[in-house]
Amino acid sequence: MSGAETSSAAFCADLVRTHDFDRYASTLFVPSDKRRPLLALYAFNAEVSRVRDQVKQALPGEIRLQWWTDALAGNGHGDVEQNPVAAELLLAIRSFDLPVDRLSKLVDAHVFDLYNDPMPDLAVLESHFRDTSGTLFACAARILGDHSEAVDHVAEHAGLAQGVARITARLPYDAARRQLYLPHDMLRQNGGSEHEYYAGKLTPAIRATLDQLIKGAQEQLVVADGMLADVAEQARAAFLPMALVRHDLGQMAEASFDPFELYLRSRLRTLWTLWRAS
Repeated sequence: MSGAETSSAAFCADLVRTHDFDRYASTLFVPSDKRRPLLALYAFNAEVSRVRDQVKQALPGEIRLQWWTDALAGNGHGDVEQNPVAAELLLAIRSFDLPVDRLSKLVDAHVFDLYNDPMPDLAVLESHFRDTSGTLFACAARILGDHSEAVDHVAEHAGLAQGVARITARLPYDAARRQLYLPHDMLRQNGGSEHEYYAGKLTPAIRATLDQLIKGAQEQLVVADGMLADVAEQARAAFLPMALVRHDLGQMAEASFDPFELYLRSRLRTLWTLWRAS
């Protein structure tokens, strides 16, 4: 690698290690020559998913996301590859034939983050997870050598489960900024409202809604586990984060779990869980 390439790769690694340690740790258990493209993919996701945290209004956020959409389409303004994450991502796309349309959908899905509209229903939430977590699983498996339809099926189910675990872990943070990812229709059917959620009150309605989501996510993991045998052996490491999701959902399903207390898993636990799964 040239000096510039080394610098860009190191930038991506640092970004993922800082903002998405779970995925960073999972790259420690793949062949060394596949770590760089995986970290490029995950750094791209970290950049896109953090836009809401970096802007005060929606419009600047939409502009940032549009920059990524343009970069993926080859319509970027200026020298896109001066951006270290974009440079690494575009190299990974060229090297592993990653699906640009799916990566663009991932960017589009995060437009929802910029506004305070509640998640309307479970179908929209599941579509969001397919376009975000599901896309990352599928692209990671492609980098590791499997382009089959089996990968896409496992990625969809694993992505749905991971999505539920992530919004549950982030619930107190999202509630404080008035961001509702719990399906609004499910919350209302259980007798609740977004107002009690924003107030940080663990009501029976919020508990029931979370229990439904967590149970469904655990069922998705079982399906994904059953399909893993159809994935090429060298690509199964792309799904190592499923072990973390399984652990987290188990903790979150406990009656003593308070979703309004920030859920934190230690880095040691993360590494230990991934090592055992590997």
